[in-house]
Amino acid sequence: MAFTVRLLLFSSLFLLPVSVFAQTNGGIAVGDSLTATAASSSSWLSPSGDFAFGFSPLGRNDLFLLSIWYAKIPDRTIVWYNGAAVAPEGSTVFLIDDSGLVLTNPQGDELWKSETGAGIVAQGVMNDTGNFVLQDINSESLWETFNNPTDTLLPGQTLERGGKLFSRQSVTNYSKGVFQLFLQPDGNLVINTINFVTHFANEPYYATDTGTVAGSEGKELVFNVSGYLYVLRENGGKYNLAVGKAVSARDNYIRATLTFDGIFAQYYHPKNFTGNVSWTILWSEPDDICQRNREYSGVGVCGYNSICTLRRDKRPTCGCPKGFSLLDPNNPYRGCKPDFIQGCEEDELSGTKYLYDVEVLTNTDWPTSDYVQLKPFTAERCNESCFKDCLCAVAIFRSETCWKKKLPLSNGRVDVSLNSQAFIKVRKDNSTLQFPPMPNPDDKKTKKKSSNTLIRVESIILAASIFVSFMFSAAACPGFFFVFRKKHVRSIDNILDSNLHSFSYQVLREATNGFTEELGRGAFGVVYKGTIQIGSGVQVAVKKLNGVIQDGEKEFKTELRVIGKTHHKNLVCLVGYCDEGQHRLLVYEFLSKGTLASFLFADTKPSWTQRIEIACGVAKGLLYLHEECCTQVIHCDIKPQNILLDDYYTARISDFGLAKLLMMNQSHTHTAIRGTKGYVAPEWFRNMPITAKVDVYSFGVVLLEIICCRRSVDADNSREERAILTDWVYDCYRGGMLDAVLVLDNEVQALDDRMKPEKLVMIAIWCIQDDPSLRPTMRKVVQMLEGVVEVHVPPCPSPYTPRTS
Repeated sequence: MAFTVRLLLFSSLFLLPVSVFAQTNGGIAVGDSLTATAASSSSWLSPSGDFAFGFSPLGRNDLFLLSIWYAKIPDRTIVWYNGAAVAPEGSTVFLIDDSGLVLTNPQGDELWKSETGAGIVAQGVMNDTGNFVLQDINSESLWETFNNPTDTLLPGQTLERGGKLFSRQSVTNYSKGVFQLFLQPDGNLVINTINFVTHFANEPYYATDTGTVAGSEGKELVFNVSGYLYVLRENGGKYNLAVGKAVSARDNYIRATLTFDGIFAQYYHPKNFTGNVSWTILWSEPDDICQRNREYSGVGVCGYNSICTLRRDKRPTCGCPKGFSLLDPNNPYRGCKPDFIQGCEEDELSGTKYLYDVEVLTNTDWPTSDYVQLKPFTAERCNESCFKDCLCAVAIFRSETCWKKKLPLSNGRVDVSLNSQAFIKVRKDNSTLQFPPMPNPDDKKTKKKSSNTLIRVESIILAASIFVSFMFSAAACPGFFFVFRKKHVRSIDNILDSNLHSFSYQVLREATNGFTEELGRGAFGVVYKGTIQIGSGVQVAVKKLNGVIQDGEKEFKTELRVIGKTHHKNLVCLVGYCDEGQHRLLVYEFLSKGTLASFLFADTKPSWTQRIEIACGVAKGLLYLHEECCTQVIHCDIKPQNILLDDYYTARISDFGLAKLLMMNQSHTHTAIRGTKGYVAPEWFRNMPITAKVDVYSFGVVLLEIICCRRSVDADNSREERAILTDWVYDCYRGGMLDAVLVLDNEVQALDDRMKPEKLVMIAIWCIQDDPSLRPTMRKVVQMLEGVVEVHVPPCPSPYTPRTS
């Protein structure tokens, strides 16, 4: 097959005149091909020239989409595409007799092909209806785009029972979205959201109810050539989706599209037009998706913690309330995240009296997030009740009733008919854990003495003249400063410009019950679980650094100075320290879900979606350390044991403050080997400059562990070629046997989109290149993970290392 494809790639150079000729009558001969190039706009046209089949540029990074579009409309409108198989520039689609349409990348690797069964293709036909058909020698259809719809129906097209339309993810992202139009086996036409992990379909937020009465069940969804869209019943009756609404199909282009934001709408565009004419919406369902998409229908069109507002064209707009920001700045439909930590333990540290402000919104509600209802109530009491309740994030007041709601908020919407007020608690500062001053154990012994001394000092000051006071202060201040500095010189040096709390060793010893419950250990010390007794107690993780070690004080100062100024949602937060004699300890926030290692390598494997989110989180945390914080930090020991998970399974990198520090104007450094076996980049052993690329290498190994749910080194494996994960994965990738290493279980999302796991493997292979110059930066890695940068086929990571065949 590969030889045939490459042969056709060469021979297509001589078939170009035939391809051009075929565009005039809609027929495409076997052997014809099209190549995706920015300089060429060649395509296969229908006889009238209304529709074109070919490559559509995606407008970024030389990527193209194999698709069908209206050829005579300047603003290219795509009506069919081949799933999410995005093609790089230089990709080619061939028409082959025994395979139909075959899409290959510039290296000749197959990206996608049509499924023609056992039939032999005699020709392809691009019809004036917008249907591309592969025919056998008897002109019988073997495959056609009308039977493989994506998000659009055209006049003359039908949808049988079990047929579906899938939305795309966004205007420019053609990957499968969360909405589907589904003619169910019972004949009911519905629109609902789907859960990608399990492929579970939520309750529909729109339904024709054509599957409830025996004999009148829906048989097929018909979009007739006149432009009417209806469900044809078993008894011959019709359920019209838009009663009385139609436009002339002779004078207009007509389509029905399931939009990326969950609206099924019919549009029309005049065939003969001048000037800037756009598509006009004829009708749409549902009438108000912000109102219809409720808890039983899934999280809602705008995601958690967001607010859905309906525009004039009945399309939703998604926004975040004050104190929240978009999860993905490039996609407002993914939901919002709070920019602060809220919770009972966190609130007790500072007290809610000065911790929060209240933002008031009108006619806004999150109707499915209630945890308590209070009535009869007033607006003032509702606001006060939420303000004093550490569980309450928002309170809604309407008709003498107060609904208190907690995070995450779902199905947020604006509705002018509500006549309600929403009281949103917004933290004044965007801080995380802030510890108030801790009592000194000796305070009780010296309290009385200090009080008497204070009285005497006040008397002296009041009785003295301004001159004497000045002279006394001038003489006393150096003395006090000397005493204070003698006891706390390290603390002053270490926490300049930071906001960390200083704990005594005794307090931390009591908090950890004598350092008894060990959470983990590493090269720099042991971590213990503890509880700081403030109010009801706050759980923390106390890292007891190793005793007197070389450069120990330097490492400790680095930790405090860097982490004290470093804040990112994918980094573990340092909240305090102890620097007392030989005792040096760090106090971190406690993350209840433990390490990525315990989560990833357990008997029950995490879902594919969870693993992808974790990988993206780790990448973004490293990008922040490398490029976005004021002082560049190289971690040097990225591994699953140093990646923790919070209550929402968000990845949080730990131990980064103990890494080798680089100033922004330094390009590289030489240092002693750091890291863990299996994750260490080759340059550590080759006396090469150590740059941020060592973290990229380690991330690549961790990414493979996330994909495969196994450790990077498995010395106990009975098959030697599988002992080293990086070698095994590359051998399987090269041999086209990635199924042997991927852990996908029954997750339909990954199985429906086979390119997604393969792309992650390709990204990981780029990261583990022996040559640091070939590895991408973490910024490029994040862009590849987000799909905004093309992932090319990677070379062998260790070109001079023998590998299995």
